[in-house]
Amino acid sequence: MAKQKKVNPEGEKPKEEVSEVPVSPELQKKAEGTKERLDDLMDEIDEILEENAEEFVKTYVQRGGE
Repeated sequence: MAKQKKVNPEGEKPKEEVSEVPVSPELQKKAEGTKERLDDLMDEIDEILEENAEEFVKTYVQRGGE
């Protein structure tokens, strides 16, 4: 009888424990600012797609030979 090997869903690697690394307050503040800007950008993209997703997608459809 053959042995079966267990595979994680979707080929995921086993999760490793991550220890916390101390971060300087300056770096933490910069990271938070970056996260806020990215969140704002994602919100803006969501608003555009909610308004006119079909037209937005059509602009990226490649037409023969383009």
